[in-house]
Amino acid sequence: MKDEMKRIVAVVAVALAACSGAKKKPADEKVPVMVAVVQSKDVPIQIRAIGSVQPISNVAVRALVGGQLEKISFREGDDVRRGETLFTIDPRPYQAALAQAQANLARDEANLRNAESQAARYADLVKKDFVTREDFDKFTSAAAAARATVAADRAAVDNARLQLSYCEIRSPLDGRTGSLMVHAGNIVKANDTTPMVVINQITPMYVQFAVPEGQLGDFRSRGLQDVPVTAAPQAGGAEVTNGKLTFVDNAVDTSTGTITLKATFPNADRRLWPGQFVNVAVTLASEHNATVVPSQAVQTGQKGQYIYVVKGSGGVEMRPIKVTSSNDEETIIASGVKPGETVVTDGQLRLTPVSKVQVKNKV
Repeated sequence: MKDEMKRIVAVVAVALAACSGAKKKPADEKVPVMVAVVQSKDVPIQIRAIGSVQPISNVAVRALVGGQLEKISFREGDDVRRGETLFTIDPRPYQAALAQAQANLARDEANLRNAESQAARYADLVKKDFVTREDFDKFTSAAAAARATVAADRAAVDNARLQLSYCEIRSPLDGRTGSLMVHAGNIVKANDTTPMVVINQITPMYVQFAVPEGQLGDFRSRGLQDVPVTAAPQAGGAEVTNGKLTFVDNAVDTSTGTITLKATFPNADRRLWPGQFVNVAVTLASEHNATVVPSQAVQTGQKGQYIYVVKGSGGVEMRPIKVTSSNDEETIIASGVKPGETVVTDGQLRLTPVSKVQVKNKV
């Protein structure tokens, strides 16, 4: 029995020794990350917003006289120049009205000459007491009435000529036409509620946007002189267009707490189009030798913003930072990291203060 117990104890001891020898400490797993080097460079201080493109001038063309639309001298969507003929309304009724007004003027001018001649003759006769003063006053009054009639006829001729000129509708500005609301052969009404066509000025263009009222002081300190503004389509793919700030509204919108601004863009290449939404960036100043990291390197925790810095041993250090300003691509750091240090830009979720990292890239 004693020999049997000794054999069992020996077997258990060998098994325990084997188990303890098989259990080894695993090697530390390295977390794959992407990194970037902290840079020092001049960075523009910008305010970003979403804006809408608006024409500086927008004209809804309406007829000033009624009649049949005889001719359209452009195609919808064409560029037109100021003074260019757009529409022609049948001028014949207005030509007849002008001719009648001119005939009335000629008749009344003849009557005026006769009345003035009679008044002149009676002026000599009244001096010699050949006629009474009462008869003389009648002829002078008739001459004055004839002069007033002629003046009214001349005004009627001018008005008839003006109405005739309205039969040719000309463009009031250089711009691009929109959809035609009326076609040749239709009857148009004077001052109709529906415009015949709308013309938008394409060059230059406005971009209107709004910023929080808390940033109003930054704009007021700079004024409107030499404040550069850039605009790019929200969908991307197009080059950035450069313009200048030209308008700051005179009141804050109390319902939104924002103030409206406008920038003017030459738009010679027509990258901007009325009604388009664009990303706007207003450059207020430039910070020299700023400490800059990619924005994706900055993390936010319960105690504020922080960043992972890669140490020379392959480990990482979680450092709290203070951010001066940030945009989609870059963040300016006030304190926490120095130029030349390496920070993690991707893979932070798997990191802990004791993690080792495997660098997949280095920007």
